[in-house]
This record gives sequence, C-alpha cells and structure tokens, in this order.
Amino acid sequence: MMTGSSAAAATTTTTTTYDTSDAELEFNEAPDEFPKMSGIPARAARTARPPPGSKEPPRALRSGRTARGKSRKWAAGDRSRERATRASERGERGRGQLLRGCVRTLSTPLWWSESAFEELTSRVLKMSVWIQAQQLQGEALHQMQSLYGQHFPIEVRHYLSQWIEAQLWDSVDLENPQEEFKAKRMLDSLIQELQKKVEHQVGEDGFLLKIKLGHYATQLKNTYDRCPLELVRCIKHILYTEQRLVREATNASSPGGGMLDSMSQKYQQLNQAFEELRLLTQDTDNDLRKLQHSQEYFIIQYQESLHIQAQLGNLSALPPSDRVLREPALLSKRATMEAWLTREANTLQKYRLDLAEKHQKTLQLLRKQQTTILDDELIQWKRRQQLAGNGGPPEGALDVLQSWCEKLAELICQNRQQIRRAEHLRQQLPIPGPVEELLTELNNTITDIISALVTSTFIIEKHPPQVLKTQTKFAATVRLLVGGKLNVHMNPPQVKATIISEQQAKALLKNENTRNVLSCSESSGEILNNSSVMEYHQTTGTLSAHFRNMSLKRIKRSDRRGAESVTEEKFTVLFESQFSVGGNELVFQVKTLSLPVVVIVHGSQDNNATATVLWDNAFAEPGRVPFAIPDKVMWPQLCDALNMKYKAEVQSNRGLSEENLVFLAQKAFSSASTSPEDYRSMTMSWSQFNRESLPGRNFTFWQWFDGVIELMKKHLKLHWNDGAILGFVNKQQAQDMLMSKPNGTFLLRFSDSEIGGITIAWVAENPNKAESVTSTTFCSCILTGQRMRSSPNTTPRLTQKQ
Repeated sequence: MMTGSSAAAATTTTTTTYDTSDAELEFNEAPDEFPKMSGIPARAARTARPPPGSKEPPRALRSGRTARGKSRKWAAGDRSRERATRASERGERGRGQLLRGCVRTLSTPLWWSESAFEELTSRVLKMSVWIQAQQLQGEALHQMQSLYGQHFPIEVRHYLSQWIEAQLWDSVDLENPQEEFKAKRMLDSLIQELQKKVEHQVGEDGFLLKIKLGHYATQLKNTYDRCPLELVRCIKHILYTEQRLVREATNASSPGGGMLDSMSQKYQQLNQAFEELRLLTQDTDNDLRKLQHSQEYFIIQYQESLHIQAQLGNLSALPPSDRVLREPALLSKRATMEAWLTREANTLQKYRLDLAEKHQKTLQLLRKQQTTILDDELIQWKRRQQLAGNGGPPEGALDVLQSWCEKLAELICQNRQQIRRAEHLRQQLPIPGPVEELLTELNNTITDIISALVTSTFIIEKHPPQVLKTQTKFAATVRLLVGGKLNVHMNPPQVKATIISEQQAKALLKNENTRNVLSCSESSGEILNNSSVMEYHQTTGTLSAHFRNMSLKRIKRSDRRGAESVTEEKFTVLFESQFSVGGNELVFQVKTLSLPVVVIVHGSQDNNATATVLWDNAFAEPGRVPFAIPDKVMWPQLCDALNMKYKAEVQSNRGLSEENLVFLAQKAFSSASTSPEDYRSMTMSWSQFNRESLPGRNFTFWQWFDGVIELMKKHLKLHWNDGAILGFVNKQQAQDMLMSKPNGTFLLRFSDSEIGGITIAWVAENPNKAESVTSTTFCSCILTGQRMRSSPNTTPRLTQKQ
C-alpha cells in the first residue's frame, strides 16, 4: 500500500561491513576521525601512509600487536614490498611462495580509506576461487589439474588468475556465431595481459618464466585465433568446475563434526561405489593376466607331452635293446606329465569359473551404479529442466553427470574387454565345462549395460521453445554424455530433428520402427534446417549438436477430441542419430524426445498455449506415456506452480503470499472463505483452470492470472518489488482497509472485471460526507500496451478528484 506521506531518517555514523574469506572488515566513520579497523587478518593489516594534511597515521595491527616506532613500521612495509617483488620474480619456485607474495602485494602500505578497502576486498575476492582451488587435495586436486593442458596451460591460469576471474565470460552466448567478435576481443585481451606479464619479468629467475609465458601467448593465439568462442567455452568450463570443486570441498570440511549435507553424502556414496568398481576391475584384470600366464605355460607343457608321445611312437623303429632302455623313462615321464596336465586343467577351469563369478559381481554393481545415475540423477536433472520451463531454478550443468557417465563407460569398456579376452583364452584352449555359457551370458549382459548407457545419455541440453510459432526461428542443442569417452567423434554422427504428434510419440515408446510410425500418418510438420553434425569440444570434453536456425514451416494437426482446442494439442521434436563404437562392432540407433510443444500460428494464441505448457510441466510424472497428465490436481500443488511462474515472469523475489493465494482460491472456486485451511484439500480441474470462464466473466482463471503477470512485467515490476502494490484484494477488502485512513491514502489492486487491468482506490473528501472512498479503473492504457497514465481521459480525472 502506498501513502501520501513519507518518513526520513538521519544518521551521523555509518557502518559498512565487507565479508572476506579470512575475516570481516569493519569501518566506523565519524567526522574528523581516522578509520578504526577491527577484525583485519594479520597478513592484510599493514600500516598505511597518511594522506597530506592528516593529523597522524592510524595504528597498525600486526599479529594482534601494535607496531613500535615509525621507522620500524615503514621498514616492515618496505620489506613486505620487496619480498612480494622477489616472490613474483621467482615465479615457479613454488606455488605457495608466489601465492603469499600476491597477498603481500595486495597488503602493501596504503591509506585505509573506505575506497581503498573496497579495492583491496574486491581484489582478494576476485582471486578467492583460484586461491581456494590450490588448497584442494586428493581426487579433487587431481580433477582440477586435469582441466589444464596444452589447450590452456595451468601457468596462464595461475599468473592471470585475477584478470581471468574479473572477465564477464558468461556474457558471451556460445550458441550465437555473432558473438565471435566479442570472444575475439577477449582473446586479444588475454594475449595482451600475458605479454604485459612477460615484460615485467626481470632478473635471472624471471628469465625462464619470461620465455615460457611468451610461448604460451603465441600458443593460445595460434590455437584460438580462428575459433575464439572455443576459448570462452574452455575458460567457462574451467571456472565452473573449479567453483564446484571448491564448493564441494567446503561442504565436506564445514563445521559440525565434518557432517555432510544430503547431496554431498549422495556424491560420496557414488564415488565410493566407483572406487569399489575400480578395485574390482583391477582385481579381475590381474586374475586374467595370471590366467593367461598359467594357460600359456599349460600349452607349453601340453606341447611337451605331445613331443613325449611322438617319441614313444618312434620307439618301434628302434632296435629292441634301445627300446627297452628308453621306453620306461618315457612312459614314466608321460604319466607324470598327463597327471600334471589333468590337475592343471582342473585348476585352469577353476580359475575361469572364479573369474567369471567375479565379473558377474562386477556387472551387478555396474548395473546398480548405472541405475542410480541414469534412473535417479539423470531423471531428476530432466525433471528440474522441465520445471525450469515454468520458472523454476536452473537445472544445473551437466558436467558432474557427464563425469559419472564417462566413468561408467570406462569401467564398462574395461570389463567388456576383459570378458572378450577371457572368451579368447577359452577358444584358444577349450576345456569342457559351464564357462562357455557363463561367458556368453556375461557378454550379453555387458552389451545390454553399454547399450542402456549410450541410449540414455543422448539427451537434449537445450530444448526447443515449448510454445512454438510457425515461421519463426528457434534453436536446440543435443548432447551425448559418453561421446568423448567412446571416441564417437572420430566419425562424427549426424542428428536429425523431426516434429511428431503425441500419438506418434506413444508409438515410439512401444519400440516400433521410426519409419513405420512416421509413415502411418505422414509427417506432422516440416522443419527447415533440421540436421546438424555432432561436434567434439576438446576443451570441455563434450560431444554435441547445435541447431541454431531451425524454423517450423508448416504443421499438420490431428482430429481434436471433445472440447480440446488447438492450443491444447501437444507435439514433440524427435532427435535421432546413428553411430558405431569399436570399429563398427556395436552400432547404436539413438533417439530422444523434447518436452511437449504447443504450436501456434498467431500471437493471440500464446496465452492459452502457455497454460497447456505450464500444466504439463508442473504435473507430469516421470516415465509417463506421452503426454499423460492428471485432469485434476490439489490446490496447494497448483499454488506452487503459479507462484513459481509469477516470480520468474515478474523477476521478483517477492512471490505470492498466503493472503494472495487465498484471494486466488476465492476467485477460482467462487468462495468467500478467508481460511487457507478450507482450500488445502480442494482440487482444481483443467477445465476450471483454462476452459470454463469465471462466473459472470468472459475469461478463464488462467487468462485473468496471466493478465496480472503481463501487467506486472511490463508496467509495475518495480512497485511490486517495493511492496507498493497490494494487488490481490477485492473491492470490499479495499474499502474496508481505506476507511480508517487519512485523505490521500490510496492502494493499487488488480481489476476483477478486466484482464490486465489495475484499479486505484483512494480516500478523498466528499461534499456530502466527511470522507469517502473513490475508485476508478484504468484498463485501456494497459490493454493497449501504452504506458501508465498515457490516456488523456484518465489522468486529469484522478488529479481533479484527489
């Protein structure tokens, strides 16, 4: 509610607090006083040289003690500066030395004014990610180090850490080729910064560093000069991964006895399972190597037994006296050899069975781990992606999921190779027994596992718009999470996009042939520029296909059911491809469906199409038959969806309050109850939501609510965020609230009778009564898209009555 009066507060002392990773920097500013500093870390608290005309320098805080004597103070500051210079010149003598030098450089003597502290704090915060990244340990440190290589040397990240973290890499749209010029400027700036660093290297220790940084500058220019967007992609990936690793490490070491949150615990369990699988795979590899050595020795001895048998056969050609002398020894040797071969054959068979049983255990754990990642984590990511279409939080990057899937792919390939080697050994030395059937079963199982992994990780990273207008350009991106690990990019596959109907999508999930499905009712539409080749980005390790200029030329609609309108008909974009793995040994046909798409031909259909999309995104169940949704939902569920959509569209942290939701419930159910509990068990159907008009109106509940969103988004966003608009109140509530207020008090509420209308109610004097509440509705200026108060018939009327 806005009132005609305002309050002002005067203060004489201002307190400003800055948060850093080490401590809190606090200033108490007062007239004619020097800043008083508290909570400054010892390494950052140094004596400052006062500006001209100052009465005295501030006290220096060093390790909790006051510095003694000016000469000692300034000498300490100079020595700190010199140490910083020498540390930076030494360069590669140690990461810790250079890091300490950087901190000292930031904390060399300067006047501790508020602006100086802001600069210091800003510089420290900008370097905080790299500083923290250097403290990583174990697997996290290994992951961080693996981000760097010839494509982007770690030395460049180290010496330009402050500059790199200060750039607006996220402002570059990697999917827009027109952004290449902006990326080229950033590449040139990076090269210039490196060259500046080269020029500042002096002395004997700086000579090698000077040569190395100069080489890196030339190397980066040669690598990215023709594709600067790849540099941006590389650095964005590096920064995101470092931030994630630092965040995970911080959570793991946070106070509270080392307790991890549920997400960290889940990640820890997955990592532990991967470690167990790695050890099992290493164990079976060792067993396989031992089996191979034993079998090779067995074959050698078997050949020796054949040689003995041949010698016995040749005895018949010898004189009887010679035969009598040699035959007993050969018979004894043959008997001993046959006994050893029999015993060793049984041992080899046991080795084979033990190895097959170990592989069975490994495959069971692999399948379990893959189920957790694909059926839990990936499905949850897709669900977050769908809710993001309603304004929910971003689904998050795919880097973690891809790393898990790549680990799965690597383990699967290793075990598959081991099973094939075991089969080769069996064929090389056939021994009757159950091993042959076991190996056949293992081979089928591992093939099923890798097939499920490949087909499930062919996903849509960026979906087409869910309200799709014909003759309008749109984009999409598909990605194969295990493409890089399986070397699919060695023969880059092509991806094709096709728009299909809901019925065709249902048929696809029944494993019917794609061509037969599409031919049974012809194509549901024609998409221009609907093919793209998958590209491998070495810096990020991603294999993806970018559709940048697709356009829906035409659409063929099916017969509608009952009261269904064209804006309730759902389509989907089918992305499909084919590629081989392992030299055409395994051929995969992969396909994936986009989120439901509502096709419109005119902007006037956007309102109702958005309602269809919102209902589907909010209430779709995982693993559903396309595109089944409940016809009725609980009112609290719908409230969550409406609140999510409202906050996202209005771009406000101020969502719908409980009182707002009660008002909406009254409107939706034509109820007068003001208790939220009365609506918690009520359900709302799709027809009530956006088919049937509200009582006495010519628009539906959603159309009215969407009008409110458009009004706020285009005209009153700032006032809503300020709390100046009460909005969701009816006429009687507005009068009751204003009756006891002084003249000039007014409030803004959403019109009940007009879509996107705003009603202004205020208290004004009346000649006949002491006070009265007058209201007038301004609808035309909003509905026609003009600015507020642009109508000449409305503003003067309001001014005259007030």
